[in-house]
Amino acid sequence: MREIFIRDEDGSKVYIEVDLNAYAYSNKYGWLLSVFIKFDALDESVEGFEEFLDAKESLIITLEHEEKAKYVGSRVVDGWSELYFYAADSKGLDFVVKSILQPANYVYESNVVRDSKWDFHYRNLAPTELELCHIQSEKIIFLLQEEGDNLEIPRTVEHYVSFTTPTQKNRFINSLELEGFSFKDEISSDEFEHGVALVKTHAVTSEEIQKVVNELFEVIKKEQGYYEGWSTLLAQDENV
Repeated sequence: MREIFIRDEDGSKVYIEVDLNAYAYSNKYGWLLSVFIKFDALDESVEGFEEFLDAKESLIITLEHEEKAKYVGSRVVDGWSELYFYAADSKGLDFVVKSILQPANYVYESNVVRDSKWDFHYRNLAPTELELCHIQSEKIIFLLQEEGDNLEIPRTVEHYVSFTTPTQKNRFINSLELEGFSFKDEISSDEFEHGVALVKTHAVTSEEIQKVVNELFEVIKKEQGYYEGWSTLLAQDENV
């Protein structure tokens, strides 16, 4: 399952695509193949974009044939598209890359190094807990947009928090001092054994959601809690 998110690294935005299921291969593949292609894959209108996607998928399919390697993700930064794979061994990888990219006249570089602990993947591709929250937020925002919702309109938004113990939950509720947030109720289920629902009125644009989630996430982590996402109604439905 591939997901896309943006990470700020030293003031620069890095666009990352990651396969969240790649962890299943971490015990099997210990060689990291890096392929750097001189192509800005962020601009879908640029000439050759579709051809680049075809070349990328051809490379992935070829390397994954007979489970020789696994595509784990990519990064787009400074006009370069960086593709990353983990393989069972280093033999023949550069040849496969060359056979696909050279005929297409791409400027590229490739490199194979030992990385049995998947250090590169965890540092540079895998999303953090907070980044995973933002990935899930974008999915909700996409669904709202599909329904024609005006994301700029403030509405009641429920935010869900869970804790390992009831003591943590109660301490969080008693010390809640986040501006605009109020306690709604406790949640108890198989998924949220010690859960809390909070409400706040705000817009649901990507920028506003990210700001609100960042603020709440910081407070939750002080109490060793987990942010479990948010939900809301369409703006027009809430005003009915």
